Amino acid sequence: MSSSLERLEKIGKEVTLLTFSPLYQYRLDSRSLPVIGEGNSEAKILFIGEAPGKNEAQTGKPFCGRSGKVLDDLLQSVNIKREDVYVTNVVKDRPPGNRDPLPSEIEMYAPFLDRQIDIIKPRVIATLGRFSMTYIMKKFGLETAIQPIGSLHGKVFEAEALYGAIFIIPLYHPAVAVYNSHRIDELKNDFKILAEYAKK
Repeated sequence: MSSSLERLEKIGKEVTLLTFSPLYQYRLDSRSLPVIGEGNSEAKILFIGEAPGKNEAQTGKPFCGRSGKVLDDLLQSVNIKREDVYVTNVVKDRPPGNRDPLPSEIEMYAPFLDRQIDIIKPRVIATLGRFSMTYIMKKFGLETAIQPIGSLHGKVFEAEALYGAIFIIPLYHPAVAVYNSHRIDELKNDFKILAEYAKK
């Protein structure tokens, strides 16, 4: 059986050749790259953002711009190394003008995320932003618990994945602190909760 890393690389090749995606032509026109994910293929913590931004699409790396710096700082604040986690997005190609991903785009790319989850088998899934929060909570049967992210950030939900019990923790997108540095302490408190559940 192929390794988890090989199976993740296979997903990357499939996304790269996803010519029928509504975002494929924009990827070509903007000379961008798909952003598959990065990190430990057997990570205990999986971070899921919404869609790549400009920096990410230029490099093919998730969370490598200003939001990525905030994410790195938040991880460091709870002594978690970025190389020990896995970071990806629901949508693997950048939407034009950094707009929100459309429902049809989420529907197209979500099966790749579902496979990533089953391959990595994280103990904790941390969603970054409302689009990934909504998708993951629906996926794991938590529709009735969905509220605005301002009410749910830092809360912990137990769910059952194909491979066993998991914790789902909605978090603000790191961009929140990019636009308002006063909110960094709020994000750090949520990451303390994340770190505790990663030990369980």
